[in-house]
Amino acid sequence: MSTRIRPAVPADSTAPAGRPEGAPTDPGTPAVPAAGGPDGSTAPDSSTAPDSSAGPDGAAPAAAAPQEPGPKRRFRFPSAFTVLVAVTLVVWALTFVIPAGRYDTTEDGAPVPGSYHSVSLTTGFGDRLKDLFLAPVNGLYGVTDSGSGLTAPGGSGDFAGAAGVFLFVLAVGAFITVTLRTGALTSGVARLAARLDRHRTLLLVVLLVLFSLGGTTYGMAEETLGFYALLIPLALKLGYDRMTGAAVIMVGAGTGTLASTVNPFATGVASDSAGIGTGDGIALRLLMWAVLTAVSAVFLVRYANRVHRDPSRSLAEPLPEDAELRAEGTEAEALTARQKIVLAVFGATFAFMIFAVIPWADLGIGFLPTLGWYFPELAALFIVASVVVGLFAGLGERGTSEAIVAGAGDFMGAALVIMLARGVTVIMNNAAVTDTILHRLHDAVSGTSSGVFAVLMFLVNLPLAFLVPSSSGHAALAMPVLAPLADFAGVPRALVVTAYQSASGWINLITPTSAVVMGGLALAKVRYDRYLRFVAPLMGLLFLLTGTFLAVAAALG
Repeated sequence: MSTRIRPAVPADSTAPAGRPEGAPTDPGTPAVPAAGGPDGSTAPDSSTAPDSSAGPDGAAPAAAAPQEPGPKRRFRFPSAFTVLVAVTLVVWALTFVIPAGRYDTTEDGAPVPGSYHSVSLTTGFGDRLKDLFLAPVNGLYGVTDSGSGLTAPGGSGDFAGAAGVFLFVLAVGAFITVTLRTGALTSGVARLAARLDRHRTLLLVVLLVLFSLGGTTYGMAEETLGFYALLIPLALKLGYDRMTGAAVIMVGAGTGTLASTVNPFATGVASDSAGIGTGDGIALRLLMWAVLTAVSAVFLVRYANRVHRDPSRSLAEPLPEDAELRAEGTEAEALTARQKIVLAVFGATFAFMIFAVIPWADLGIGFLPTLGWYFPELAALFIVASVVVGLFAGLGERGTSEAIVAGAGDFMGAALVIMLARGVTVIMNNAAVTDTILHRLHDAVSGTSSGVFAVLMFLVNLPLAFLVPSSSGHAALAMPVLAPLADFAGVPRALVVTAYQSASGWINLITPTSAVVMGGLALAKVRYDRYLRFVAPLMGLLFLLTGTFLAVAAALG
């Protein structure tokens, strides 16, 4: 799922070939062998090991041999938590420098162009310090007073916290973990692979599309790590290489996340922060998903067929165990009745989520009811679906409840990132600097065409996506400032949301700070530099196509 907390995983780390059923989807950082000999063993303790330079009687030599310096510690990019804490402190300090100002707003909260004006704050240093202290709390359940415009816990006014999104993320985590513990997803993919074993090209396309569907609907990310043990041997047996097996998973889910349609961790959080519905702009995102997934599938098939014809053209280094993996059977057990029910409920839940958030009336489709569901209803949907899946799968009361709690715990990191990011926004609003920053950005992009504006939004979000690899944290941090710019440019706010999630998805296909990328490559035993060489042409295509989609959509209005 993108967008969640993704700790860095060293490229040269070793990782287990698989994981037991029901284990957490994120394996964390694979173990790095301790410093020492080539076999990873540690050097003997100098206090107990015999000294080869000592005399026969064991006497110490006159001068000790110089010791070699130990291995240098590698730099590891900080986690999203650390980045957001640093951002919080920097933004809080900047509020003493940036002039305070506000826009007049319309009834729906949109800033009125040309109405920016300076304001005088009545809050002192003590109040600012309290805002910093309460930032995470305000980010969760702060309330903005309609009179003063200040946000604080309790009181009356407009709810400004991210509690709704927070609970929704935990509910999605519970649902996905319960489904994974049933083994239905893994068995379903294995069964599909066995049926299409003799149709190599079709199998690659179907699998890539399935992972892309997971990316576009619920931000499939860490969940992909459980499939490498299945698809790497399958790719080798079909005459391909490890890069092909890794790319089916990584490029498939990554492309889907780049073109998210209703991904709650990208589209959902960003739309909430932008003040629009999740279904706004879905037509453009559906078209992008179809085209970009097709391009990725063609790219992968061309590479795979080239390797099949001439293995020497593989970008993945052959390993000694590859021959053994090619010789192993790929028979998969038939799905049980319970697993079929679980897969049906899993697919139906996400299908209903899509149906419930789309504004059918706005699309001119009058025969379908517009439910207008938002995070409270969707959270309830996934909680109920978690219970249904657990009971149908035979997990029982205890197994189902334990899986729900474990799933919510696995996704707590993503929920906390959203809370911290929203806290930064509260600090800016209480200091009345959000509109000042918005005013300066407006001056920077004023005079540009709508198409250029859309592309600029994509480019601006690229460095932000690298600094904050959590898609939900990135959305909660950037959207409150960037989305109102669309009102000045005369384009829908949904276009800014699409530009943000495209930038986040594009970066997270290659970022070395992501456990999804580095952990996946470690499991596939594919070097990071070789993966970059493989994916570079596709990254260029996706970049150009995304920019074109955004520019054309903005020009057409």
